[in-house]
Amino acid sequence: MAIALPAGEFRGIDESDAMFPGTLGDLIAEGAQALQAAGERLASGRRIDPRSVEWLPPLSAPGKIICVGLNYVDHSIESGFVPPTYPTLFARFSTSLIGHGAAIRRPEASIQLDYEGEMVAIIGKAGRHIAPGQALSHVAGYSIFNDASIRDFQTKSPQWTVGKNFDGTGSFGPIFVTADELPPGGKGLRIQTRLNGEVVQNASTSDMIFDVASLISIISEAITLEPGDILVTGTPSGVGMARKPQLFMKHGDVCEVELEDVGILSNVVADDVLSAQAVNQ
Repeated sequence: MAIALPAGEFRGIDESDAMFPGTLGDLIAEGAQALQAAGERLASGRRIDPRSVEWLPPLSAPGKIICVGLNYVDHSIESGFVPPTYPTLFARFSTSLIGHGAAIRRPEASIQLDYEGEMVAIIGKAGRHIAPGQALSHVAGYSIFNDASIRDFQTKSPQWTVGKNFDGTGSFGPIFVTADELPPGGKGLRIQTRLNGEVVQNASTSDMIFDVASLISIISEAITLEPGDILVTGTPSGVGMARKPQLFMKHGDVCEVELEDVGILSNVVADDVLSAQAVNQ
């Protein structure tokens, strides 16, 4: 486990070390004091070269991955929808998750692999029927997501599940920032997606139709939210599907999502060529 220091330095402690503070999932469940203590301990750990490690998602197997569609007005309009009056929710599964630096996989079945840069809110305290005024107290922190979507599979049926859950398409991370380090609800942060260095999405998280507090309150009317659940809060306009001509990611592309005061999530794109052995498993 590692911590990023203000000077851009990374320090960490191996899981085998007696000083290891615990996994992020365990620390989130224990609460804010545990996270603060872990940060102090990690800051005294050994220096880590971020180029020398394999980055995993901050949480590799969240209990729930709840995604929000059409949560920016301009994106709703470019997608051909009237901006919603109730959040458009769908689920991702943990088998789709990859970390920073890993390859987003373009499947053999489609060339319509699209980018979607998004802010993630990570639940730190369980609850149901959460009042809007109490909702942000249930947030442990924030991170970044690229909700890469297989567009033709997404539109094969009224439900988006398949197009949003191909293996190797949900990039998550690399940094988890505790809620106290950011504006309440992560509001006012610049979110930008770049494809091969070209800006393709550029917005503020204040532009969301349903802010983080509203999402937590509305979702918890139906679903108990638990520590470690993640809310992928929606993407702004500029997606490749809506462009003329359309712009889909291809083998060798590099896609970056930058969230102000959080960091940069970067992934290369690679064709997912299946071996005969994998097909037969």
